[in-house]
Amino acid sequence: MKKKLEELILQAIESLKAEGVLDIETIPQITIDRTRDASHGDFASNLALLLAKPAKSNPRELAARIIAALPAHDAVTKVELAGPGFINFFINPNTQYQVVSQIYAQGLEYGLSKVGAGKKVQVEFVSANPTGPLHVGHGRGAAYGSAVADLLQAVGFDVCREYYVNDAGRQMDILATSVWLRYLEECGEEVVFPSNGYRGGYVRDIARDIYLNAGNDYRRPIDLVFENITPDEPQGGDKDLHIDALIQRAKTLLGALQYRDFFQIGLDSILDDIKVDLKEFGVEYQEWFSERHLMDDGSVEKALARLREKDHLYERDGAIWFASSQLGDEKDRVVVRENGQYTYFASDIAYHMNKLDRGFDQIIDIWGADHHGYVPRVRAAIQALGADESKLKVLLVQFAVLYRGEERVQMSTRSGEFVTLRQLRDEVGKDAARFFYVMRRSEQHMDFDLKLATSKSNENPVFYVQYAHARVCSVLRQLDEKSLERNVEQGMEHLNKLTEEHENALLVSLARYPEVLEKAALQYEPHQLVLYLRELSHEFHTYYNAHQFLVEDACIRDARLNLICAVRQVLANGLGILNINTPESM
Repeated sequence: MKKKLEELILQAIESLKAEGVLDIETIPQITIDRTRDASHGDFASNLALLLAKPAKSNPRELAARIIAALPAHDAVTKVELAGPGFINFFINPNTQYQVVSQIYAQGLEYGLSKVGAGKKVQVEFVSANPTGPLHVGHGRGAAYGSAVADLLQAVGFDVCREYYVNDAGRQMDILATSVWLRYLEECGEEVVFPSNGYRGGYVRDIARDIYLNAGNDYRRPIDLVFENITPDEPQGGDKDLHIDALIQRAKTLLGALQYRDFFQIGLDSILDDIKVDLKEFGVEYQEWFSERHLMDDGSVEKALARLREKDHLYERDGAIWFASSQLGDEKDRVVVRENGQYTYFASDIAYHMNKLDRGFDQIIDIWGADHHGYVPRVRAAIQALGADESKLKVLLVQFAVLYRGEERVQMSTRSGEFVTLRQLRDEVGKDAARFFYVMRRSEQHMDFDLKLATSKSNENPVFYVQYAHARVCSVLRQLDEKSLERNVEQGMEHLNKLTEEHENALLVSLARYPEVLEKAALQYEPHQLVLYLRELSHEFHTYYNAHQFLVEDACIRDARLNLICAVRQVLANGLGILNINTPESM
């Protein structure tokens, strides 16, 4: 209905322009909102207030002219001027019943739109370093990112879901060295494991597999490994210098090829595990983009060359700096260190240049909230590369905090003390985990209640929504058990018999679904869809508890069955976009 009203208003504006009554070049976006007070009609628009200044007109007078120019339509019974210039629309009550037949006709397509047609969007999310399994903190970014991507696709955008694999740099060297040291333990060597190494059990598992396959082929004397190595932190030294020295020693003793074995085996093992975890969590990617690829094909140097051509780079203290402070960042950033190595930021500049070169209309980066300080420098890089910074949208996600009782669970990938996404999924299930993760705005703090997520009660929001779907299915089973006939066409003809307050509320909510879907997509807020599904489920459960569906009057019975089946369809459509199952019994 909102779309139809927008079309009517646009026709009125064009008519006024053609008559010379309205002299404006551009028309602002027409906004139609549902009214909160029925005495003000069903929908309202503030367009006259927005147009008053550019049109050099009194808003009330302009609203009156727009109302007078509105084409007649059967769905609109009355249009009123209100307040300083609002236009209130009163809708024919019989129009609300059309949504049921519309849902039946469109099925899974109901609510989808083409607002994003012709636009390519890249959504990059999770992108956790492949140095350990995904934990529950990553789970929120995974659920949110995939929901945003699926919402955008639902409203017509051409979406590319992408995972940026950080398979180059120091963290991967720390992982490779950690695996090698655990391998030496498997060989019988006594190793004082570095405090800055990766300590998780998965590192031991990878090392054990290497030992079972290669025996002592990679073994080196432990005294030689630690000879003259910078002391670790527990010995009064520096943990970073200690691990860096061990990385260099591993490369020296193993040689390039054997060291590469540990690097690649560790990477492949963990990345394969991440891919399985995400797939089983309902997250699919079109692209797994390698950071190492940017290094190997010269993309980093090409990106820096582009910045150099535009005078955005300079040399100081032996390093190469990006003058990002001139483009909104708080300070300049190093892109090439004194030793000639690229920084992480240099790779990120090259990666975003690659995104721009691939022709995306919108680039969406979904990062953990702890990366908020990184946003200005990336925006500066986008500008320095010669692109419009508005092409980049950065969405921040607060990590979820997991509690067991009153005790907060520690989340340290390095120490290995964390709850993995797989463990969470095994405990509460994919559906509950995904639903809980997107119930709130992504930037809001979230405590994950394991007990609530596994409970089969109305207090559990995902259970409550799924139960509404299952309840409709149970009504249809009761219909068969009672050997009652159902006539869908007859139900459509008698929808006007649905005059109960609960029925009217459901009809209004069903009509709202396309609006909610589009708004949730364009504002990158899947929690709006979650809130809608919870409200629709509440209205259905209230209706279920207040009225009988399988009544004697066949016309009312069929009309009510059509209504609740429309509810079931919309619940299935919304949950489907969130990649959550719709059980038929619970």
